[in-house]
Amino acid sequence: MSTVIQGHDTITRDALTVLHPGFDGLEPPQWVLRRLDDGLTCVALFGRNVRDAEQVAALTARLRSVRPEVIVATDEEGGDVTRLEVRTGSSFPGNLALGAVDDVDLTRAVARELGRMLAECGVTMDWAPSADVNSDPDNPVIGVRSFGSGQELVARHTAAYVRGLHDSGVIACVKHFPGHGDTATDSHHALPHIGVPLEVLRARELVPFRAAIDAGAKVVMSAHIVLSALDPTLPATLSRPVLTGLLRGPVADGGLGFDGVVTTDALEMRAIAETYGMARGAVMALSAGADALCLGFNADDELVVGLRDAIAAAVRSGELAEERLAEAASRVRGLAAWASSRASAVEGAALADPSAGAGSPVGLVAARRALTVTGASGVTPFSAPVYVASFTPVANMAAGDETPWGLVPELARLLPGTVGGYFGPSSSGAEAVAAAGERPLVAVVRDVHRHPWMGEALAAVLSARPDAVVVEMGVPQASPLGALHIATRGASRVCGVAAAEVIAGVR
Repeated sequence: MSTVIQGHDTITRDALTVLHPGFDGLEPPQWVLRRLDDGLTCVALFGRNVRDAEQVAALTARLRSVRPEVIVATDEEGGDVTRLEVRTGSSFPGNLALGAVDDVDLTRAVARELGRMLAECGVTMDWAPSADVNSDPDNPVIGVRSFGSGQELVARHTAAYVRGLHDSGVIACVKHFPGHGDTATDSHHALPHIGVPLEVLRARELVPFRAAIDAGAKVVMSAHIVLSALDPTLPATLSRPVLTGLLRGPVADGGLGFDGVVTTDALEMRAIAETYGMARGAVMALSAGADALCLGFNADDELVVGLRDAIAAAVRSGELAEERLAEAASRVRGLAAWASSRASAVEGAALADPSAGAGSPVGLVAARRALTVTGASGVTPFSAPVYVASFTPVANMAAGDETPWGLVPELARLLPGTVGGYFGPSSSGAEAVAAAGERPLVAVVRDVHRHPWMGEALAAVLSARPDAVVVEMGVPQASPLGALHIATRGASRVCGVAAAEVIAGVR
């Protein structure tokens, strides 16, 4: 029989410790505060929890008034996926832009500054960087979130990003193991299958994860993808051969030798929730070797308590080994202690150095360096207002549809009077041309190579207006088109600023 701790038996408390829920609101609800007192050790913040930096700092301070060592995590990749700057767009370019520059010192500096921003708000873990090798250019979920399509490039920038976040006292969480880059299916919607042989996986997808572990990564996030070479049935999140055999296995036996915390991607994603159910998925993930269970968007007290009790019941029935749950909870508590001590050490160093933590333009510097401009010779920068036609794909589920993107605000600042419109799959290029009238036209696309309708609309625009500027804010896979073509490799705010500067001829 288990011992009793503060009115909750050890098994129940450990089951609560491994859960990592989000919640609604700009302040922590009472149920979260109660569960922190009961043993909850991790919470997650999303865009719905953010108004501004001061509000987030107050929110995290309230959490720490109940549990000082609580891990507060968020999905702050920079680039297209931002939570703290969800209403304005990120001050940092994403991974593809950094990979294109290929300056590991710059990548580390960007991660350090992004981490400093998180730390000032009381966030102690970042679900970043994505270590996925974007080997399938039609990938609908990774794309600009990857440093690139070459494993060695992705490896060196993943390692630099891990070191940069740790420099700021924030835990890096490397994702999505064993690599989500070679799939045309988004695991938010369905269960992807990776059919490559194990030797290809070792030579490509696993290379960045090895580099991250060598760089001191403390957390690895699993992907909801089936790796057929190791487990033809279960997704990696639920697969013991993948999590325990491959990720934790001894290097001498072909494993990666990782001894840190393994966290799952969000269990409410359809690849898990609609295939196995969240409660069943939670138990299976722990049995496979996961330590922390991300609950993401749908968490409330009923869900958290239900999952806690399902895990505890699985232990009592013998379905889940008590030692496995205790090991997972111990790792999570150990990570919380490391984060708390690391944050204190970095804060002390910053106080000793008055220049530490000063505002930095490194994000804009990186965005400018990442641009590729084609056809600039003979093209005069605009000095009068322009019309911006933005062709809008369905939002990436990881990024959400809350974050603004495009060029209108930045070009309106440089060229007052600039306006624009958004055109979706049912729109035509002729509509954009008509809306522009006599004004200079800037056509903005994202991943035009993946969207036939977008390519057709762009062709119609350029047929009518060959003088149009084209800005690709996704993966620049298609051939450059337009009188001037600018590839930003991401749709963050600073990527828009950098492109607008070229169009307006200012810097």
